[in-house]
Amino acid sequence: MRVPAKQRILDTASRLFAERGYSEVGINEIIEKSGTAKATFYHHFPSKEALCEAWLLSMHDRSEVNRQNIINSDGPVAEKVVTYFQGLRDYLKNNEFRGCPFSNTAAVCTDEESTLCRHVEDHKLGIRDFFRDLASEFTATGARAREIGDVLFVLYSGASVEAQNLKAMWPVDAAIQAAREICERENC
Repeated sequence: MRVPAKQRILDTASRLFAERGYSEVGINEIIEKSGTAKATFYHHFPSKEALCEAWLLSMHDRSEVNRQNIINSDGPVAEKVVTYFQGLRDYLKNNEFRGCPFSNTAAVCTDEESTLCRHVEDHKLGIRDFFRDLASEFTATGARAREIGDVLFVLYSGASVEAQNLKAMWPVDAAIQAAREICERENC
């Protein structure tokens, strides 16, 4: 059974955006590689920005499910934190250090594409909230949970960026070690 055109377009764009970045992929290439007509493309996506928005939303939704599964899992908070960092490690390895699609998209967003920038911000704040939620499981106050959550978020984000920049896994490994040490110090 042939995949519906809308899904073929989204799948093709997802692969191309992940490989080369949003700004480096044109609509005509997506149309050609997805095996659809131009009219079909525009029927489903009125613009390249709308297609990118659908791509970002689909990745965000998958990421949200993953974070909820981690939060709802059994085990110490420290292991939940490490599990999320190890997911970053796996993602970078499997995607040849292409880095975070949200960060990569934000780097090329223009004012006209402010909707994309809002989706990037929502995704990043969702990750920060995830770390804050985990921290709230072991800290005595909400203020301390926010502080620890923010530190873990910055560790995670920094590890992602530097692993991409250096095409090396040691930034993620160092961040995992630092996250473990924070959790040990906070008795989580």
